[in-house]
Amino acid sequence: MNILMVCLGNICRSPLAEGILQAKAEALHLPWNVDSAGTGAYHVGELPDPRSQAVARKYGLDISDQRARQFKAADLDHFDLIFAMDRSNYQNILRLAKTEEQRQKVKLILEFTGSGESNVPDPYWDDNGFEHVYQLLDTACDRILDMVSEEVS
Repeated sequence: MNILMVCLGNICRSPLAEGILQAKAEALHLPWNVDSAGTGAYHVGELPDPRSQAVARKYGLDISDQRARQFKAADLDHFDLIFAMDRSNYQNILRLAKTEEQRQKVKLILEFTGSGESNVPDPYWDDNGFEHVYQLLDTACDRILDMVSEEVS
């Protein structure tokens, strides 16, 4: 299973989502490859935001080996599932989709949580927002595991 997490710059939300889901998959011995990307090229090659790294470390995750990259159309073929952090990035991804099969791979990450929220807020401008984002993504990743295991069984 190849899963891609996508936000705008690939330094705050999607690196956290990648780290959380990869850790959960490894704990369950699932042979998953989880990656992340940004729809914008603002931070290509950069490390995750220090605040994302700090909240990840707080929960025992090390995301310091990740590097930001830009989402590309080929990702729609390579990945089995693509999770957008918000509606804006969701729409940007869908604009690159050429087939219905590609469109079906793209989901809003919070659509499975029942939280009533559809967008993971961008914490870049709010130092205090990283904890909330982590909690949203942690719950979403649990639901992704549930969803995929239901489809397999």
